[in-house]
Amino acid sequence: MSFEEDDTVILHDEHSEHDGEEGVITQVMETMFGDANYTVSFDDGQEAGISEDALEAVEDADEE
Repeated sequence: MSFEEDDTVILHDEHSEHDGEEGVITQVMETMFGDANYTVSFDDGQEAGISEDALEAVEDADEE
């Protein structure tokens, strides 16, 4: 699953201080290999260069 800017996600990276936190994608960058890397903004900072497999989509409460 690919993500877009303004998507809400949960980060799963045990080496990050934001592991398990919910954030919003603020930037999508494509690598030279065609993969996407993301910048995610959290309440107390941001994390850049996150791969797609470290992110989990947060379901909208409006989608029922």
